[in-house]
Amino acid sequence: MDERRKKKLTYFTIGLLFLLSGVEYAVILPTIWRYLQTLDAAPYFLGLSLSAFSFSGLLSGPLFGHWSDRTRTTKKVILFANLFEVVGNFMYFMGFSKWLLLSSRLVAGIGSGAGSAIFGFLTRSTLPEDRATVFAAVMACRQAGLLIGPAFNIFLRLCDFHIGPFVVNKYTAPGLFMCALWILLQLVVVFMYWDLPPLERKKVKVEQANRTSENEQLTEEDNEDNDDEAKPLMYSQEFHGSYGSVVLPNPDSNHISANTNHVSQPSSPTTESQESSSPFKNFSISREFLREEVVVLLAAQFITLFNQTALETMVTPLTQKFFGYGELENSVMYCLCGVEVIAGFFFVRWLSGRVAERVVLAIGLAICSISNVWCLIFLATPLGDYPWRLTEFIIGVFLQVLGLPFVAVAQVSLYSKVTAEKTQGFSQGVRRSVGGLATILGPLWAGGLTDNLYIMLGVMMGLLTLLSAMLAFSYKRLVEPVAEEEMNTSEDC
Repeated sequence: MDERRKKKLTYFTIGLLFLLSGVEYAVILPTIWRYLQTLDAAPYFLGLSLSAFSFSGLLSGPLFGHWSDRTRTTKKVILFANLFEVVGNFMYFMGFSKWLLLSSRLVAGIGSGAGSAIFGFLTRSTLPEDRATVFAAVMACRQAGLLIGPAFNIFLRLCDFHIGPFVVNKYTAPGLFMCALWILLQLVVVFMYWDLPPLERKKVKVEQANRTSENEQLTEEDNEDNDDEAKPLMYSQEFHGSYGSVVLPNPDSNHISANTNHVSQPSSPTTESQESSSPFKNFSISREFLREEVVVLLAAQFITLFNQTALETMVTPLTQKFFGYGELENSVMYCLCGVEVIAGFFFVRWLSGRVAERVVLAIGLAICSISNVWCLIFLATPLGDYPWRLTEFIIGVFLQVLGLPFVAVAQVSLYSKVTAEKTQGFSQGVRRSVGGLATILGPLWAGGLTDNLYIMLGVMMGLLTLLSAMLAFSYKRLVEPVAEEEMNTSEDC
């Protein structure tokens, strides 16, 4: 099988994996609140159950990313991580107690850590100028899962039968359904995923610059020697008889090129083998992650996910309280949100090719801020009767969902460019762990303040204001440093 076909199938498998992660979220989220109520769980268990998934992913992400960086493979990482998804979802299906339900999300969350290795793989196998487009496509796959998930839930809610001692109903069926899908995905990974070689963009650029410089120098020397007949012997020694020859310039120039390559090649494989065997050589956590631009992007990851998950946790109790929504209505709502997000990712994919990523990030942050102000004014204390309340709710959710693709794509693409490529799996694991911490604290924060929305939304607004100030002060540093390095290299040559 040729390399192009392998690459297409590998990317297809990655997209399928993110699709299933979105399906799992969309299938479980609309029903988990009622599921916990059937198990006599206290309201705070909703926040605990949603946070458990993120907590285990927070711990497993850097480990899986480190494993991928060390071995330069992701296939084994994905296969191993997916086993936790299979086991965790089966435990969710069993559902004998609220503690087993909590444990099931904890186990399944370990499998989500494979995303760190995947983002590291995508960073190493794509050009920086194409990275935002690739990341947008991958994230759109997850959002497509969020769109498809509620459609599955509409049918799963009709289940009412037994499998041995296990009850299959609208609450347990999502766990069994996702367990089967993750098993099928294991087979897809085995037969349709390959560990493609990394794209050495920097080395290619530098080598091309060096060769261009050498050719220019040789051309200049050739011209000087043609003008100055006093240096024929020096020219003859350098070019081994090619001066004045009509028949031999090409073979000799090839010989020179071969000799030049022969001189430059021995150090290259050694360097590459050392880098591949020890990607963490001379690696410093403080030097890598405490730089201004990295701190800003990690803060963007934390604050936006904290606000997003807090609002998601608030939505189902809020719709139940004000509109009397159940599983079907919530599933339809999440389905419509999925359509909006997918459209947003396609728009960001188009926009990222025309404007700088920091501009996209600023646009997304502005939309999120407007959304939070709207929710603070109209959702904390809904005004008017049912139609007005519903309109206020729809506008608030629409704005929140609209800003998500802008911030998500811009920050992850910029982050991959300002951190080292050789340790990208670990770096992406750190980023996802920061996001995991946000998705832990977000539901916990919202779960205890569903009756005090002014406090909940006020803190969220304060975080967005802080992030806006950080972005404004560090805006000039949110660029790709590689471009500057290559420019300096070419100038030095």
